[in-house]
Amino acid sequence: MRTFSPKLAAKALWQMRVKRRPFVLSHAINARCNLRCSFCEYWRYPGEGMSRPEVLRLLDQASDFGIGVYNAWAAEPLLREDLPQILAYAKDAGMITSMVTNGVLLEKRAPELSDLDYLSVSLDGIKSHKLLRGIDSSAVVKGIRTARDLGHEVLINCVISGTNLNELEEMVDLARSLEVWISFEPLFQHSCIDSGVWDRLGIKDQAVFQRAIDRLIDLKKGGAPIINSCTYLQMVKSGRPSFRCHASDIVLHVASDGTIENCRAYKEPLGNVSEGLEKVWNRSRDLRKKAARECGGCLFFGYVENSLLYDFVPEVMAHYEWM
Repeated sequence: MRTFSPKLAAKALWQMRVKRRPFVLSHAINARCNLRCSFCEYWRYPGEGMSRPEVLRLLDQASDFGIGVYNAWAAEPLLREDLPQILAYAKDAGMITSMVTNGVLLEKRAPELSDLDYLSVSLDGIKSHKLLRGIDSSAVVKGIRTARDLGHEVLINCVISGTNLNELEEMVDLARSLEVWISFEPLFQHSCIDSGVWDRLGIKDQAVFQRAIDRLIDLKKGGAPIINSCTYLQMVKSGRPSFRCHASDIVLHVASDGTIENCRAYKEPLGNVSEGLEKVWNRSRDLRKKAARECGGCLFFGYVENSLLYDFVPEVMAHYEWM
């Protein structure tokens, strides 16, 4: 496994704090999905997708703007046949490449991903994964094994809900056996999904939940391959996002149709890639600040951890391995 890179952190902080520009391009590369997860909005409202020439122009702009990381995600990147060509283009432009996938097609397509640096796979439990996402966990695990055998750096991302609290330690054991990282984050309750879904998936027993998070913290301190910081896990336990969010300054979020948004949680539209990244970024400074001030807060681990890194929180500076 790769370890924390001070050089990469310094480059990111220079881009964000000195140049006042984002370091990560988070791109919803595909509007379609091959799953129908009840708690997900993306397959319900897929929108339009960008063509490959449009994506490549976006990558050219991102490189010129100083972007250091290209993250392909949503709805399901592996449904794009031209994904390997897009990743290769980003890599040739000098960007670190990462991808978030549900893992359904991973076993088949992992050999095509030679230009991928970091791979994040959604897996929410051994038994409960099928209840949550409609697919047996074994299919996803096979994909992870294939990717790991091919040398990919893999992170399992486990969304914590009321259905999988008793499986979290088992998930850590699975990550250890596969020699991959694992991250945890709580289910995000957004307004686009029926309230009945949240009633079914929500965490009802806070005592059980807090004991489960305490156990994750103990495992983290004991050297388990949990990527989250203890600082973050304590926030998850309390349910309070007690940090200053810099997501809209760190990450440039581009939706599948080319809309530039302030973040993936609250999706304030800032402009479109057709206008030019730099133009939209400079023009939207006040709007981004306003959105951050009025934000109700979330606990997406990437937003929290990178915001803590931005603010030089010692534990995160010392131990956060996955940029």
